[in-house]
Amino acid sequence: MNSFGRIFRVSIFGESHGECVGINVDGCPAGLPLNTDDFTVDIDRRKAGAKGTTPRKEADLPRIMNGVFNDKTTGAPITILFDNTNTRSGDYEKQRAVPRPGHADFVATKKFGGFEDYRGGGHFSGRLTVGLVAAGVIAKKLLNHISINATILEIGGETDTEKGLQKAIDAKDTIGGIVECRVSGLPIGPGEPFFDSVESVISHAVFAIPAVRGIEFGTGFAAAKMYGSEHNDAIQSMDGKTTTNHAGGIVGGITNGNELVFRIAVKPTSSTPKVQQTINVETGEIGDFSVKGRHDLCIALRVPVVLEAVTAFVLADLLMLEQRIPRIHA
Repeated sequence: MNSFGRIFRVSIFGESHGECVGINVDGCPAGLPLNTDDFTVDIDRRKAGAKGTTPRKEADLPRIMNGVFNDKTTGAPITILFDNTNTRSGDYEKQRAVPRPGHADFVATKKFGGFEDYRGGGHFSGRLTVGLVAAGVIAKKLLNHISINATILEIGGETDTEKGLQKAIDAKDTIGGIVECRVSGLPIGPGEPFFDSVESVISHAVFAIPAVRGIEFGTGFAAAKMYGSEHNDAIQSMDGKTTTNHAGGIVGGITNGNELVFRIAVKPTSSTPKVQQTINVETGEIGDFSVKGRHDLCIALRVPVVLEAVTAFVLADLLMLEQRIPRIHA
């Protein structure tokens, strides 16, 4: 439900317009150096403010509530809170009767009987990804020599992100994008077939990021158009290095020593100023609807650091299962 991982276990909580959002990380080894400054770079990368992002700005100063003593992890669960200070809940009260197309409003109220916190999407909001980023900061520190980097490949089908954003601006609409993640320095071995293959576990975590609609590893869907002799990666050395990397660093669900490469598709922001139609749940009638409030023009712009974070805590958990990360940090 709201937890992920077996040894390095992440639990997420909070709502977009509640008092706070946060993360609990269990299973982190003791003795890992950790303080609030460690979170600054990645938290800032996720923040709004750049062209195409929401006007809502939060300080996002992490409050480490437990699990850290004298700037070192204790081995106990680590709880980190982020206060919500810049909310405008009134934007959502007046549209309670008309669920927003593309959002979880309708299914959430059906599932939870109307008791859900609907403000700003509540527990379904992308606001909660700040907690994922925090968990990723801890995981990255554990991964040491392993490098994780995510970058935007396309916005609206354009490799020039400015051009892609301008398409949405001109259309007075929102737009999606493609983000690629590359991981270098992974050893051979992590991954547990069948159901816990590296692809399976990464995909599970990645689809927890709001707005993700697709994922592919290595050549991905392009592999369906290739011959086997063309797609196979010839092994060149005893450390597993291959001449090509069509497999994206994973064979049989296990990392093979090459660079791990995968891409995700991020949908356009559902909250668009374009007039759409939706149902009024109080009257049962269909009518015109336009989303008001503060929203990202393109969610993909803020996804790279979130993608790095979930990748990091997936890999930390897999490496701990392999006993490649000790329970006491040295």
